[in-house]
Amino acid sequence: MPTSYEISVIASEEITTISMTESPAQMFSAHIIAELAAWGRVFWLAPGARSQALAIAAAQVTEAGKANLHVRIDERSLGFGALGAAVYGGPQVIITTSGTAVANLHPAVLEAHHSGLGLILLTADRPAELRDKGANQTTNQVGIFADAVIECIDVPAPTEKDIPRLPQLAKELVEKAVLLAWGKRAQPVQLNLQFIEPLSSVTPNAAEVLEEIWAADEKALVEETEDESTFKLDLTKPTVIVAGANAGSHLAEIESLNLPVFAEPTSGVRHLAASVIGYRTLLANNFELLNQIEQVIVYGKPTLSRPIIALLKREDITVFVREGQMGSFSIGNEVTKVTELIEGTCSPDWLKAWMSEPDHIGTSSTLDRHAIIAKTWERSPADNTILVLGASQLIREADFCAPRLEVRAWANRGLSGIDGTIATATGIAIQEPVKQVRALMGDLTFLHDVGSLAIDPNDGELNLQIIVANDNGGKIFSNLEVAQSVEANMFKRIFQTPQIVYMGKLADAYGWQYVNPKTVEEFESALSLTGRVVIEVVLD
Repeated sequence: MPTSYEISVIASEEITTISMTESPAQMFSAHIIAELAAWGRVFWLAPGARSQALAIAAAQVTEAGKANLHVRIDERSLGFGALGAAVYGGPQVIITTSGTAVANLHPAVLEAHHSGLGLILLTADRPAELRDKGANQTTNQVGIFADAVIECIDVPAPTEKDIPRLPQLAKELVEKAVLLAWGKRAQPVQLNLQFIEPLSSVTPNAAEVLEEIWAADEKALVEETEDESTFKLDLTKPTVIVAGANAGSHLAEIESLNLPVFAEPTSGVRHLAASVIGYRTLLANNFELLNQIEQVIVYGKPTLSRPIIALLKREDITVFVREGQMGSFSIGNEVTKVTELIEGTCSPDWLKAWMSEPDHIGTSSTLDRHAIIAKTWERSPADNTILVLGASQLIREADFCAPRLEVRAWANRGLSGIDGTIATATGIAIQEPVKQVRALMGDLTFLHDVGSLAIDPNDGELNLQIIVANDNGGKIFSNLEVAQSVEANMFKRIFQTPQIVYMGKLADAYGWQYVNPKTVEEFESALSLTGRVVIEVVLD
């Protein structure tokens, strides 16, 4: 349920009594933005009228060199850019105007909710008395994100008589929002800020307000510490580890168990010596090993493999889930959630039996998906490269054949959507500007977010490569049962949906470099390019 802070609301006919040089909206916004800057937060803004006071305040602290501001013209791209920056940079602040601008944040807010990423949404709004009246651009923004936000705080419009207490109210609101967004499992939080005319002024200057805040107090976030108690597990029973997205937060624990690890490419643990690289092939073919499994420990969020889900659902399997960033994962017939450090002793022969099997990844001399994965992994050491994997066929190919190398990888696996993949990669590149960021995706994923190629020169120089495996549509659907049950032309039209787009011209229009390698050697050369680069590999 939304929270409502009590502020009196002035009637529309009274607005004219307020001097146009004194705006309660600007006073309130200056203090909200200054308080957020004092917490070290980064601002993401899409232009709009109702949010103008917030925009001015964010620009003021940025121009004074006291905060960072990123501007986008599309709120959907804005949301995913902020989400990407939140992956390694903590909660980000998003500023939007009212109406559909807020609704366009919904995909990114949903992904952030399921991925455990903090976003602080400052959604400007018209006064509540205009809701359900047919007033222009007025909709009910309270609850628009439902349970995807940890809390929605609906704040009535400040008026002239509220000015004396606006600084304290701003401080209380911001502190609550930051602590909610930056908890043990980070989440989005919404401050729905109603504003009435006059919507802005040039004073007070938010940068000057920030100086006063710094002089008065120092922000300190108390991090929650992990419970160090242990959970003793009987590992004499044949047990395997399933490591899904972001399992790497438990890296040391996973390594200490000395169990076979079925690690997805964004798990952060695929490089371990106990990682069974060809696990998908083994699960499909080695029934002798498969049928011996009695227990599974799940870290992170596994979403890529049907054989893994089938394993978890087996009636003779006990599942233990170590909760992490992406929240609860409870697939299975007998599931135990574990918050403590898991300990146990297993027979080395069990791991040896799995590791004696071949990796089943082979080699490829032609520029196919396998070669794209192999060469990208080889050229992406974890200390200076970040990989971003789109929700297309490439990430599944990586699950089959990504080598046992340590890489730093992210994918929006909260809801496994293709939304905002370019924007997410851009946000990560902005947050980590000294690193090389490589985003791997299919052609539909690329086209779905192509507007995020738009360059804001104020973001600075970024080393961002967009690697597009262009197989002329959604080949990922070929793995579904429907591919065998409907007529070929129907399948192509309503599932594969091939598009005729000249990606080189698109890249040029947005100011990106473009290369179209035809061989493995040419692809390796393309990986050496710096700046913003689109690498299109056309596949059969």
